[in-house]
Amino acid sequence: MAKLTNDELIEAFKELTIIELSEFVKQFEETFEVTAAAVAVAGPAAGGGDAAAEEEKDSFDVVLESAGEKKIAVIKEVRALTSLGLKEAKDLVDAAPKAVLEGANKETAEKAKAQLEEAGATVTLK
Repeated sequence: MAKLTNDELIEAFKELTIIELSEFVKQFEETFEVTAAAVAVAGPAAGGGDAAAEEEKDSFDVVLESAGEKKIAVIKEVRALTSLGLKEAKDLVDAAPKAVLEGANKETAEKAKAQLEEAGATVTLK
C-alpha cells in the first residue's frame, strides 16, 4: 500500500461525516493507545505513555444509552451539545448506545448528562 501524503489524508477526512470522523479518532486512539489531546500536544513520536494515562483520569465520555420516549427533545439536546447537524444528531440518537461527547472534563460531562437526562434520555459517564 502506498503511503498517503498529509494533503491526501486531509482530502479523505473532508469526505467523512462528523460521526465517521469521531469514530476514526476513537479507533486511532485505541490502536495507538493515545488520546487525541495527547497527540496534539506531544506528537505521535511520544508514544502515549504517562501523559495519556493522566489525560484519561480527568476525561469522561458521555454515552447516550437510550433516547427514551422524548426522542425529539433528546435530538435537540444532542445538537445543542455538539456541532452536529439535524441528520447526524438523529443518526447518533438512533444508534444508541453511542458516545455524544468524548474526552470531556468532569464538569462538562456532568452538565451534558444532566441536560440529556432532563430531555428524557438515559445517559452514562465512562
